[in-house]
Amino acid sequence: MSNLIHRHKAILNELEKEGYIKISDLSKLFSVSTVTLRKDIKYLEEKRLLFHSHGGVSLYSSLTNERHIDEKEKVKVEEKLRIAEAAIRLLNPDDRIIVASGTTVLAFANKINTDIPLTIITSSLKISINLCYKHNIEVIQLGGAMRKSSASVIGPDAENFLNNLACSKLFLGIDGLDLDFGLTTSNIAEAHLNQAMIRASQKVIVLADSSKFGKKGFGRICDISQVHTIITDKNTPLNFVHAFQERGIDVILV
Repeated sequence: MSNLIHRHKAILNELEKEGYIKISDLSKLFSVSTVTLRKDIKYLEEKRLLFHSHGGVSLYSSLTNERHIDEKEKVKVEEKLRIAEAAIRLLNPDDRIIVASGTTVLAFANKINTDIPLTIITSSLKISINLCYKHNIEVIQLGGAMRKSSASVIGPDAENFLNNLACSKLFLGIDGLDLDFGLTTSNIAEAHLNQAMIRASQKVIVLADSSKFGKKGFGRICDISQVHTIITDKNTPLNFVHAFQERGIDVILV
């Protein structure tokens, strides 16, 4: 029994460090069969000490809830600012870029200066308002139905407009990223709009703080194979960083 209790504590300690671990990796780490490990995981999940999904475990539920943008702006503020500063360095003169909605891409948009000419297409009303006073920046606001929780537009009008564009880069915020399920957001209509943004862009750049990894929103945007670059903070679990790099994705840690 003492060995069992010790293993349970060790599993939780590893999750504190890594955030998410595959069952197969835990099996190797503790030199026990996956059958034994699944019994441990079932017990710990019943005690609500961890969550089991897609061949792995995490300390927190992988499902995200929709929250208002004003609330989300107060979370991971320093991390979002560092991510924004790194994203700015990826801009080139005369870039025609799409900037999606969300607090991390909003932080990025707020950092954009007027030293270089840019064309920015966005679904976010906050981003449009903040950029419309900056010279050298042409802002194209997508139209459609208002999604009040994100202060952005969604719907077929915005999607159809994007179908006629060819842009250099997409700066995309997300609610979750699961290695198997892919990129997600909490709203299905926003996921559809994000898909149109991806089709209109040569390069997809994801801006996401470490809390988004191992999470799943309600609406699936795309597989991670469609991502070119991920900018995130240094608290992102290394197993995610290595998985991205193995898939040929550029990872920028800030």
